[in-house]
Amino acid sequence: MADQRVAARYAKSLLDLGKEMGTLESVKEDMDLLSKTMAESRELRLLLRNPIVKHDKKLAILTAIFGGKVSEITMRFFTILTQKNRESALEGMGTEFQVQYNSMQGIQMAEVTSATPLTPASRAEMEKLVTQQTGLTDVKLTEKVDADLIGGFILRVGDKQLDDSVRTSLRKMRTSLQDTTFQQKV
Repeated sequence: MADQRVAARYAKSLLDLGKEMGTLESVKEDMDLLSKTMAESRELRLLLRNPIVKHDKKLAILTAIFGGKVSEITMRFFTILTQKNRESALEGMGTEFQVQYNSMQGIQMAEVTSATPLTPASRAEMEKLVTQQTGLTDVKLTEKVDADLIGGFILRVGDKQLDDSVRTSLRKMRTSLQDTTFQQKV
């Protein structure tokens, strides 16, 4: 939890710095790479959290991984984080940066899970629903397919979820019937 707050603060600082220096898009690409690398490498996440590994060693590893692949501003930022003993914040920093970048650009991320792939018409309907909920017109929709839903969809926008799946409807109906049966017996 504390690392997430620290990551959010550092992400905000890097966002502001990139904007000020006119390198925001380059820094965004760097943070996308950081997010992808952190998601794929459990070993790197554990190493950055490990208090036994010295800071200069962590910086050397970060340089080996990201050197030549990220901008000079991002590498300097990694140096500052390691000097301040905040390497563990790197784990969530890419994601936090993305959230703040999207907010700044007026982009709303949403995730829809459906029983079958969305048709262009249903995709447009989901985007319209997100726009109505958030007021933001630029919607980036991530789609997932889960046949267990039977039908319908689950839409996640930020920390809110709209579950209109057949599976959930059946579950609610079963619970309602069980409650009714229990009350009649009492």
